[in-house]
Amino acid sequence: MTQRTETPDTVADAYRGNWVDTRAPDWARPYLRLSRADRPIGTWLLLLPCWWGVLAAANAHGWQWHHAWIILGCGIGAILMRGAGCTWNDLSDRDIDGGVARTRSRPLPSGAVTPRQTFLWACAQSIVAFFILVTFHPLAIALGIGSLALVAIYPFAKRFTWWPQIFLGLAFNWGALLAWAAAAGSLSWAPVLLYVGGIAWTLFYDTIYAHQDAEDDALIGVKSTARLFGENSPRWLRAFLVATVLLLTLGTILAVAPSANPLSLVLALAGVWGMGWHMAWQLARLDIDDGETCLRLFRSNRDAGLILVAGLALALLV
Repeated sequence: MTQRTETPDTVADAYRGNWVDTRAPDWARPYLRLSRADRPIGTWLLLLPCWWGVLAAANAHGWQWHHAWIILGCGIGAILMRGAGCTWNDLSDRDIDGGVARTRSRPLPSGAVTPRQTFLWACAQSIVAFFILVTFHPLAIALGIGSLALVAIYPFAKRFTWWPQIFLGLAFNWGALLAWAAAAGSLSWAPVLLYVGGIAWTLFYDTIYAHQDAEDDALIGVKSTARLFGENSPRWLRAFLVATVLLLTLGTILAVAPSANPLSLVLALAGVWGMGWHMAWQLARLDIDDGETCLRLFRSNRDAGLILVAGLALALLV
């Protein structure tokens, strides 16, 4: 018989008044919180590189109607795989999360679910996501299966490296490769550059995010780029911003220029540079000692990534 404890009213870093807290059935709330359904920004950050990949491939090779399914399938898959990854992360970090103010209210450390229930929930989400994956091109299926190693390693990275954000970037931007392969049936330098540019972007936004926990992480011995950079973080973030814009610019040129008119290329590059402007806007407002500001700026990266999506979509329409 499963032991149940009272579920907290909300999770510390969830959106206030979110649908999980206000509308979801009581029995479902712990599982939805494991999947971060009350904090959708992570789903966006996993999904956006997928949309970069499929739209860039459509610009390079021409729009086909199965691209619409890839866009939708990636959306559903991002919800499921982000949920599975976060559930696995909570299972791996259950001895750490209880010692961090921001995470001790999560379902597992708070006692709302058991480790066994958490494991089964991660498996269930992964299985449904797999059924979506197998509708894609065989190369995309292989890439999707290969990404599981990155998902499995990431929760442990902060135990052995000061750069766990790199492992997060490797996992979260894999969709740029997968979605391009699903759309084009092959890979080239363009999606690789989009992928590496996305990793630089992840280093930017997740370092900002990690500054919320820097003090608690120091107490329990968890590593992060926020702790590594300390007061020098703005200088490092500026370097990640430049790397993001340069790599995404090169990837976009390789994808769009060969088969597009000049206006399409201008629109696609405007998406890249608009994203870079948004990152610069974040950097100008950053206060690494203000956790609320860090969280707000981190969440704003949904809009930064959507600017590039809009540029690639407009280039395709032209």
